[in-house]
Amino acid sequence: MSKSCYPDFVAGRGAPVNGLSRRFNLQQRTDDGDWLDERSQIDEDIPPLKTEVAIERPKTILARNTSPDIPFDKSVNPYRGCEHGCIYCYARASHAYHDLSPGLDFESRLFAKPDAPRLLRIEIGKKGHVPTPIAFGTNTDAYQPIERDWRIMRQCLEVLAEANHPLTITTKSDRVLRDLDLLAPMAAKRLVAVAISVTMLDPALHRILEPRTARPEKRLAALRALAEAGIPAHVNVAPVIPAINDHEIEAILERAAEAGAQTASWIPLRLPHEVAPLFQDWLTCHFPDRAAKVMAIVRSIREGRNNDPNFFSRMRGSGPWADLIQTRFRIAARKYGLNQTKIQLRSDLFVPPRSDGQLALF
Repeated sequence: MSKSCYPDFVAGRGAPVNGLSRRFNLQQRTDDGDWLDERSQIDEDIPPLKTEVAIERPKTILARNTSPDIPFDKSVNPYRGCEHGCIYCYARASHAYHDLSPGLDFESRLFAKPDAPRLLRIEIGKKGHVPTPIAFGTNTDAYQPIERDWRIMRQCLEVLAEANHPLTITTKSDRVLRDLDLLAPMAAKRLVAVAISVTMLDPALHRILEPRTARPEKRLAALRALAEAGIPAHVNVAPVIPAINDHEIEAILERAAEAGAQTASWIPLRLPHEVAPLFQDWLTCHFPDRAAKVMAIVRSIREGRNNDPNFFSRMRGSGPWADLIQTRFRIAARKYGLNQTKIQLRSDLFVPPRSDGQLALF
């Protein structure tokens, strides 16, 4: 890729630009700031970009979901924004609500919620709480790099472990293995399942598509370690991007099955709001030879649009390309023994915690 395609391109980051959303008539930002970044290799003539973390103090931490095509009704996001920098991330659009760019701001100007464990304890301790699995990693990755120091996800796990509350985790990071001491005992009680997203095996594609995530081989190793620890492991091939990573579907499923994954799923590329132009800029930078072809196929899957927000079809796509990918995925999953059983978690062991940290006896 040539730096000249976008003069402000920052090495090691996902978005090539940092323009603000126009949905809220916000003023265009003129520069990124002068942060420094902890990188050993970076182009000398491009200012490095440091991750900046602000504290957010929400009043509640459980997000409720009523979408009929999503298999959970509650989720927790310990962080807002994500340093992983995946260019396709549908959560990028949410940064516009904070007068921040869904581009570089989303992956470098983050928010941490240190009150999350305390709020979680209070909310699951309320009378009438129904202990259905709480999903982590549904919007931004709870095991992104800043979790190393903030440890908010781990503290949330400690709360749920005390209360025998079921949960699911989706992540692109092998940092989840740090918490095996909590996850393995919970898995023995059928309280937790972990999904590792493996989008590609090609290291060159990984460096530009998901620049700050764990390498594909490390994710496969994490799948193996989870399985060996008795934790139900799921592989999520998402998103599938036509003419970019769709050719690796079968190989990913084969490697994931070898590592011990029990189940697998896929989602076609989604490009809501500001994510569509960001992704097209990324294509122009990295794949100018096929950018038009990629977007033409994406639109064919989305009935002529960049994105389909409708329930069910947004997760599957439609048309010949979507049908072909779905058929290939099903054949490969069956070939490698995936999806033969369904991961089911228990909720009958739940004991409401007290707000003071003690478990209730009755």
